[in-house]
Amino acid sequence: MKAFDLQYLIRDNVKGLQPYSSARDEYVSDGSEMVFLDANENPFENGVNRYPDPQQRSLKAILAEQKNVQTSNILLGNGSDEVLDLLFRAFCEPQKDNVITLPPTYGMYKVLCGINHIENREVLLTPDFQPNWEGIQEKSDGNSKLLFLCSPNNPTGNSIDANIITKILKEFKGLVVIDEAYIDFSPEASWVSRLAEFPNLVVTQTLSKAYGMAGIRLGICYASTAIIGVLNKIKPPYNVNELTQQRAISRVADHEKVLQEVAQIKRDRDQLMETLHKVPFVSQIYPTDANFVLAKVDDANLRYQQLLEKGIVVRNRTTQPLCEDTLRFTIGTPAENEKLTTALKTML
Repeated sequence: MKAFDLQYLIRDNVKGLQPYSSARDEYVSDGSEMVFLDANENPFENGVNRYPDPQQRSLKAILAEQKNVQTSNILLGNGSDEVLDLLFRAFCEPQKDNVITLPPTYGMYKVLCGINHIENREVLLTPDFQPNWEGIQEKSDGNSKLLFLCSPNNPTGNSIDANIITKILKEFKGLVVIDEAYIDFSPEASWVSRLAEFPNLVVTQTLSKAYGMAGIRLGICYASTAIIGVLNKIKPPYNVNELTQQRAISRVADHEKVLQEVAQIKRDRDQLMETLHKVPFVSQIYPTDANFVLAKVDDANLRYQQLLEKGIVVRNRTTQPLCEDTLRFTIGTPAENEKLTTALKTML
């Protein structure tokens, strides 16, 4: 593997940046009974009158144990979108650098390029929704700082071939960001277990999908201590609020309950795929390792509207590259899935 130089990737202004030091950074409570007069807080207790832990230590400790990493390998954000934005702000110089994205994929990568004034170099996936390594090589140059891989991919649902990912990690000169928002529904192993092997590997996960906590906005970044250190320099001091931390700790600690719900979703996913095979206007059902199914239909705009009229909202992905006339079906509750099945059987 090539020698990896993280310092080459970091923006010059970030290298010399002195991060803001908050009151809760300067004094970390050990649980002792103290009088806190250091942060200009309202002293009257209501559960949220104090600033939250800026490093989310209690939550990180649970995640570190479950994922077999150190807390110094973890950064938490206000949703995965904040984590992704921090990567742009730390490593991509506006109007100079570029990133590589592989459509069809998660649309926020492209939006963040626009927000941060970074060139987005798109390399379409192959017809079986795998990375085109030759195309990536052609589009990459010395200013290609980030490459985004969504696995399992959204909106297609498939996992990216591990051999291709390994090749990219070994050859791409920037950071390789593997977005594992749907990894809990996949039989594939998380790339978090290989952080020590690849110094340019960044893995993002979320509590929005398998953990059912989209409303609290909690995104997770796993990477080397060096990369996490850079991101910590630029993150807002209290980016994860106290209520989010409390709810996340409670949910993450109840890991068995999460596993039960994931198993139910996977069973219902398989059942929905069996149903879709019997629907005349469905011509193809794509393999999926996520909590949704992408299906090709005769007329996506028509079928989308018909489902709306039956009170069911799905995602029309027909505007995405390689996804003409496709609908994406998220797995709902058994009752919701049954309503969808009934609707599909009655549509002409």
